[in-house]
Amino acid sequence: MSANKRKNLNAMEEDPSGSDSETSSDDEDDGPHPDAYTGNEEVVVDFEGRAPIDPDCHGISQLLQRVFLKAHVNCMQMADLIIAQNFVGSVICQCEPDAIESDADDDMCEDGTIFGITTVLNITAKKDVPCIEQFRSFVVQKAEKYATDAVLKHFRDVLGNEARPIGYLVNERFINIPAQISVPLMENLYKEITTAKQKGMPYNFVYFLMIVKFYRKEAKKGKPKEDTYTNAEEELLAEKAVSSFEYSVSDECDMGMSGDWLEGDATLTPYRKVLLFDAKNFPELIFDIQKYINGQ
Repeated sequence: MSANKRKNLNAMEEDPSGSDSETSSDDEDDGPHPDAYTGNEEVVVDFEGRAPIDPDCHGISQLLQRVFLKAHVNCMQMADLIIAQNFVGSVICQCEPDAIESDADDDMCEDGTIFGITTVLNITAKKDVPCIEQFRSFVVQKAEKYATDAVLKHFRDVLGNEARPIGYLVNERFINIPAQISVPLMENLYKEITTAKQKGMPYNFVYFLMIVKFYRKEAKKGKPKEDTYTNAEEELLAEKAVSSFEYSVSDECDMGMSGDWLEGDATLTPYRKVLLFDAKNFPELIFDIQKYINGQ
């Protein structure tokens, strides 16, 4: 997809308080914000997907930072890699239909303000790039600490086999953008990956690796634990994973923004879950996400 090609992603709900609260600093996580959408009022906004461009670097880096928090992963360098392969992947921008708003919309695109990113990075072919090397080490270190022996062995075997390339699937967006937007973004990503493979580019993945965000209401008073995923469709992806492990990030989050979140008398603790699934199942997963979102 060329840098100027855009795709309308239909009307979505936006945080009525505005987007500034979502992009205030790199070390802020995706947790519930005091100004988040509450359901009492609704602002209908058109979003569009387009290829990432240089001014998006800071916005992409902020979205990645919400995943890694205080981990030693160079998110700015990873954002640069994403932009450099702008024929694969999309960022989410706000689309202003009125001509009078066009200048503001252009400014939004130019200053790097984006609402989400969906793309894939080849962490096998790019394993010697510092940020990818950091990312791979990060995954192994977390697996060593939190995964079962069988899952740890699987992740080590997969990451160590250069003949079976792995794509880091990035699927990040602001918390108030509904899951419906993920379907056209992932459909577009799949088409772009297919086109890149046909041109002989290194996108013939055997596995996809994801890191998804969720909150857990711990088991209490005879009630089982309950997990709430930041991106609703990722609950389904977690169920479809061939291997996975999870870890709490409560010690890495800023309490005011991303730490324990009180819901009534319960505490929601932020977690990350690392997923590995077969790349050949990607089209089926997109179809399943569509059904899942539609309640089928």
